[in-house]
Amino acid sequence: MNASRIDLLQGTLAMLILKALQRGAAHGYQIARTIETTTDDVLRVEEGSLYPALHRMEQRRWIRAKWGLSENNRKAKYYELTKKGQAQLENQTADWERYSAAVAQMLHSR
Repeated sequence: MNASRIDLLQGTLAMLILKALQRGAAHGYQIARTIETTTDDVLRVEEGSLYPALHRMEQRRWIRAKWGLSENNRKAKYYELTKKGQAQLENQTADWERYSAAVAQMLHSR
């Protein structure tokens, strides 16, 4: 494993996917690349984690999927954020900000 890359913590993947989809509809590969490039390749998303997460999020109605053609003219499933997904993103973002601030406070304490 490359030491400069970090595997995603359990529970953060859904939030990152929702955030990536806030930019607009995207297929799985685009979602993974958005997360990777936005984080300067520090965070990576493996297919074995991404597609089960997308399926769970679709079942929860946080996202919806439609078939379309990719930029390579291949059939691809495009995912988009729903209103319920936007609300979930806002809740998870607030929770993550509180959590990460608490961890940072602990790490910087004496």
